[in-house]
Amino acid sequence: MKRLVLVLVVAAPLFSAERLAKNVVLFLGDAGGIPTLHAASIYKHGQPGKLFVQRMTHIALSETSSASDWVTDSAAGMTAIVTGKKTHNGVISQSDAAVRGTKDGEPLKTILEYAEEHGLSTGVVSNSSIASATPAACYAHVNDRKKIGEIFAQVLAPKFGDGVDVMIGPGRKEILAATARLELDLKVELPKKGYRLLDSVPSIPPDARRVVVLLPEEEFDLGAATERAIDVLAANPRGFFLMVESDLHTDKLVRGLEYAVEFDRTIQRTAERLKGSDTLILVTADHSFDLRVVKSAKKTEPLIVPSGDGPAQVGKGLIVDGHHSAEEVLVAADGPGAERVRGFLSNTDLFHIMLAAFGWTR
Repeated sequence: MKRLVLVLVVAAPLFSAERLAKNVVLFLGDAGGIPTLHAASIYKHGQPGKLFVQRMTHIALSETSSASDWVTDSAAGMTAIVTGKKTHNGVISQSDAAVRGTKDGEPLKTILEYAEEHGLSTGVVSNSSIASATPAACYAHVNDRKKIGEIFAQVLAPKFGDGVDVMIGPGRKEILAATARLELDLKVELPKKGYRLLDSVPSIPPDARRVVVLLPEEEFDLGAATERAIDVLAANPRGFFLMVESDLHTDKLVRGLEYAVEFDRTIQRTAERLKGSDTLILVTADHSFDLRVVKSAKKTEPLIVPSGDGPAQVGKGLIVDGHHSAEEVLVAADGPGAERVRGFLSNTDLFHIMLAAFGWTR
């Protein structure tokens, strides 16, 4: 009997041990606040709460302020999410000692760079320029988000780890031009670091392990790009970290709502594909956007009114101010570590949620 009790006492911590994540996929809706998600659900499904992200198991709210402003931009917003530290608007993964455009702050190690140092594969996929603020905050450290050349040069000379493995997104012309001004020929330098430089997602070969896909246009299949990135990253038996961004700004209303609906489909397909694979799926936004469904909106009338053969027009029940806004955003999660997504969070808490999901400490 004493031996049985001893076995049970020793075994108890094993049975209660937290299940750790092998992989983390962070989905970031740029400007995809709760008003945008609400409008997208009504726009597509005719009812609220019908998006996949609105029905995920674990839900929380996150404030989005930067170090010095209640209303953040994507640079400071994403820096908080991937480093656990707030900085000033316009600054990419540097501390709040930075002065935009004139003074560097301390480089802040990102969750992607932690993953690199732990031997995982890493990737960023975006339908904005792959050197724009949100993806850049994952792999670069600069005092001004407009320094495109300096940002992308850090793919070749990362501050931490050996660099992001998979990059897919637009911005080909501006990135090649900006790095050329720094006397970097990416067509020469990227292969030296083991990357294949490509211009389309279908051109990624089956045996690819490090790839940079610089697309000439913003319009491409984000879902297919996400699936292909996972194909490449999942070849690493140690696991992977992947960030997928979609631009959900609704100053171009129909485009923004269509992107929100498609982004939601991509998240659902990814969650279904990776279910049971020890993957934390984490969904949030860097900031909200001033889109509102207002008093005049009727359930019997569409939110968006077609305008002949031209672009659709805003219905009388929607107001779009066209600016970032400061209200809380949705955080949704499934998988190992998702139980930490609850209540009211700071944007900096999301870094710690991902770090803890992997079982790492700072």
